[in-house]
Amino acid sequence: MMFVAATLAFAPSANAQWNGFARDAQHSADSPVASQSLNRVIWSTPVDLDPKTAGGELLAHYGSPLITAANTVIVPVKTGASGGFRVDARSGIDGTLIWTLPTDFVRPPSTELPVFGPVLTSQPRLYFTGIGGTVYFRDSPDAACSGSGNCRKQLAFFGMKNYKKRKKKYNAGVLISTPLTSDSAGDIYFGFIVTKPSGALRDAHHKQLTSGIARIDSGGQGTWIAVTAAAEDQTMTGVALNCAPALSPDLTTLYVAVSNGSAGYLVALNGTTLAPIARVRLKDPDSGNDATLPSASSASPTVGPDGDVYFGVLENPCCAENHDRGWLLHFNATLSQPKTPGAFGWDTTASVVPSSAIPSYSGASSYLLATKYNNYAGAGGDGMNKVAVLDPNATETDPVTGVTVMNEVQTVVGPTPDGDLPGVKEWCINSAAVDTAGGSIIVNSEDGNLYRWDLSANMLSAPVMLTTGYDEAYTPTVIGVDGTAYAIQDGILFAVGN
Repeated sequence: MMFVAATLAFAPSANAQWNGFARDAQHSADSPVASQSLNRVIWSTPVDLDPKTAGGELLAHYGSPLITAANTVIVPVKTGASGGFRVDARSGIDGTLIWTLPTDFVRPPSTELPVFGPVLTSQPRLYFTGIGGTVYFRDSPDAACSGSGNCRKQLAFFGMKNYKKRKKKYNAGVLISTPLTSDSAGDIYFGFIVTKPSGALRDAHHKQLTSGIARIDSGGQGTWIAVTAAAEDQTMTGVALNCAPALSPDLTTLYVAVSNGSAGYLVALNGTTLAPIARVRLKDPDSGNDATLPSASSASPTVGPDGDVYFGVLENPCCAENHDRGWLLHFNATLSQPKTPGAFGWDTTASVVPSSAIPSYSGASSYLLATKYNNYAGAGGDGMNKVAVLDPNATETDPVTGVTVMNEVQTVVGPTPDGDLPGVKEWCINSAAVDTAGGSIIVNSEDGNLYRWDLSANMLSAPVMLTTGYDEAYTPTVIGVDGTAYAIQDGILFAVGN
């Protein structure tokens, strides 16, 4: 059926917004809106104006598009070869540009381009990262904008008075290193690093800044905690790069991973004060070694409806042990009880799937988890790359390692032979949008196609070709308030629907 913009109807609702990475503060990626049929590309726009490849791969993690309740698509855009960013707002109907705003955000150093990740709040208000550990915001993100000075304002968690007094010092020494996360009250959370510690870098209470986790409330007041205090470990140097903080369903507890550059902890903090609540050292379930938290990953915690917490890590030693698949570590809400891990965790943030979405499921869990499930031929695997729905409370024995892991409820293998390696093309997602009403998941493949994974039939349907295929860093899929599906391939955002 031909898509006709004039006949499109939906009820604007803050509950339907796609606020940030993996949609919400729990990173569920669970859409309250049924997706449209994946018939065609409606519109597209670049998210990278100067994409650079390395070894034939596009090693850039792009920020998630955001969707307001009024169907404005907020698009993070990379403007230069190794940095430079702006935010575009486009009509969800046809991609028409509504406004654009630059940012002076300076990216953290990494072998793969880190994420520039804005966030929406329910006001609605848009926040996006700026230079020197500051954030910009603008209200009324659906409205046109004339000139950046009229449309954006700036905040600093350490106080704008301090920032204005020593702007050059903060600009040279403080970097935001994660996507932003927002809660339903309009507060935002993020990780930051201090690259040049100095007595001149202080907060509003005259405390010297070190790398840590920050919160800015809806009134603009900031607080922060050092990663060393959050983990109770002086060897920690920063929040894991690209790790968007996650909140418990009641918003009382904040979860984020901190690292010394290779290993670290998952920490739980008070959602208001950021006072430490708990921590757990992240371990490889097979070897017992410290799991690896590489800077090339974009894994972020997922918090289930029951409060359990999931976080993806890389195995240690890598990579013969587990074919470079990593592990999806699993803990109770207080981090006091390790639970059954998933057999894949590399650069993935698990999505929440209501168990009712799979009619054949007869287990006891009220929700399941969706994740990519690649088995890399280049690291000893068979190349039969899959996506999977896992039961977090049922077990099986992993055939690769012999470790007890989450039971596979359903898997589906990629449809396209690789050509260069045994098996099929990789699934190219770090967070997959779940269409609960439609009983499906929107999945992106390196074969260049966007697919709907029908959970009832357990089959891939409705492939839409976005590109001819590209080896690239993993990206999220999104479902808009009108059911349009969004995916990124080859540095381009595609809107797909009827």
